[in-house]
Amino acid sequence: MKILVTGGCGFIGSHFIHHVLSQYPQAQVINLDCLTYAGFLANHQWLHDQFAERYRWIKARVGDAHTLTDILSDITHVAHLAAESNVDLSLENGQQFLNTNILETQSLLEQCRRAPKLKRFLLISTDEVYGNPWQGKPSHEEDPLLPCSPYAASKAGQDLLAYSYYHSFGLPVVRSRGVNNYGPRQDPTKLIPRFALHALHNQALPLYGHGQNRREWLHVSDHCRALALLLFHPDDLSGEIFNVGSGVEHSAHTIGRHILHFFERDPALLQSVTDRTGHVERHAVNANKLQALGWQTQISWQTGFEDTLRWYENNPQWIQAAIAHQGQHLPGYSTTYGFTR
Repeated sequence: MKILVTGGCGFIGSHFIHHVLSQYPQAQVINLDCLTYAGFLANHQWLHDQFAERYRWIKARVGDAHTLTDILSDITHVAHLAAESNVDLSLENGQQFLNTNILETQSLLEQCRRAPKLKRFLLISTDEVYGNPWQGKPSHEEDPLLPCSPYAASKAGQDLLAYSYYHSFGLPVVRSRGVNNYGPRQDPTKLIPRFALHALHNQALPLYGHGQNRREWLHVSDHCRALALLLFHPDDLSGEIFNVGSGVEHSAHTIGRHILHFFERDPALLQSVTDRTGHVERHAVNANKLQALGWQTQISWQTGFEDTLRWYENNPQWIQAAIAHQGQHLPGYSTTYGFTR
């Protein structure tokens, strides 16, 4: 089987490619990634070094119709992870998120419906599309979509657009909606790596508002197993949605406190800053539908969390390369996130 993964130089994408190539010896993977602020060259190099014979990276945007036409003639599976994903940036420039997450996805879907060998198109969406849980309960797949940021709205649009290609053209689309991921090699602007890097340098950890906003947390390796199950499942899952969650919820305040304790730093470094506009109070999902297919989490929060913090402590070279890369792509990066190249 030959798989196209979009956004494969990003955090989840690179872990997913590694999982597929490790667990499916017959798989070949093409990674389509243009290296925006969240795609790192080191992630490609890591994959190439291990799987050179079954892995290829093409530097191009998801909306590049000419490149897609050349690639898709013998692709059997597509996992679409490429997206603008920084909530803060979406509050500053929503247009960029609409262009990438909706318009470029439409170009990909249009090319995929002409792909002669395509068996499944997996759209990796997010629990952000639900907004705050409907009626205070973890979100179910049939709950209304009430996104609370331009990023979340663009992902909801992408999600519904993919469904329309299933309904209108019979494209074998499956959608997943995952909770917050964590693990090694995550974008340094995300909460856990950002707090970890600040703590390692004895800098203040910027806590939005009261810090009690809660998120459900899932180790990236468990997420990748779920995505592979959905991409390669033998049953026809076309048109279906599957939440991917762990049931483990923590507030930003709790995570910051645990990080400072882990690195033996002064608890006073956890400092409140102006809250994010439209900050969602809670994200959580009900993943019973996915679990009915046989999936369960394998990595406990404590083990995964501590292993992740050790990875950031022990890999300064990757971190500095990522910060340098992001500094070139994001105006005001050092001021906004407190990182310097």
